[in-house]
Amino acid sequence: MKNQLLITFCILIATAVKGQNDDPFPLIDLHVHLKGDLTIEEAIRKSEKDDVQYGIAANCGIGFPIQHDYQIDSFVNAMKPYPQFYLGMQAEGREWVDIFSEESLKKFDYVFTDALTFIDAKGRRNRIWLKEETWIDDEEQFMDYYVDVIVTILDSEPIDIYVNPTYLPEQMADRYSYFWTKERMDRVIDAALRNNVAIEINNRFKIPSVEFVLKAKKAGVKFTIGTNNIDKNFSRPEYAIGIISECNLTEQDFFIPGKDK
Repeated sequence: MKNQLLITFCILIATAVKGQNDDPFPLIDLHVHLKGDLTIEEAIRKSEKDDVQYGIAANCGIGFPIQHDYQIDSFVNAMKPYPQFYLGMQAEGREWVDIFSEESLKKFDYVFTDALTFIDAKGRRNRIWLKEETWIDDEEQFMDYYVDVIVTILDSEPIDIYVNPTYLPEQMADRYSYFWTKERMDRVIDAALRNNVAIEINNRFKIPSVEFVLKAKKAGVKFTIGTNNIDKNFSRPEYAIGIISECNLTEQDFFIPGKDK
């Protein structure tokens, strides 16, 4: 009798803890990196504690931990003991399509990229998350070129997810609504739709906006949740949860690796 009471008590406690999150459906964060002090053991602990499934993503490209096909096998093999995690490839820079083979891409559950690295019209390599490596001669011209880059990526690079969407350089970030006009949003959304690319709701940068998500949802674009952490100090995806609530997103609005592609 005592054992039965103990089991019942444990079930009630587990249910209560899980209920505290009150998520509308199971959450999957597909943009988690093992970097800084986030070890695989810590990722397991956080995932279980926060009741969020993770996709562990490897940075692949020039100047990043994985720069060759043969290095991909090392990552994939190291992750085999942890089947609770999806495996993602973060394709870095625009050169990645010439570095990695189609066979290597298939070793991941999904592939994603962003537009934060590109060569501008003057041949300068921009890495727009770094102020000192971002060249803005004219803000409107920069923005139009940036949107062109995004559309080209969505039209030509073999990806499943476009991440860090609607990101703006530090110099322009405080005027998000001014630069992300309806016309510019529509160009990105249309390109994502015609190429069946999901768009990330990013918790670290709190982008894209509600307006963007509503427009993308109406168009039929799917979404993912992503953190893009730099260490273990990241919370549950509260920004995405807020967007889900405000935009009435359902589980069917989200891309799930191995299910939707």
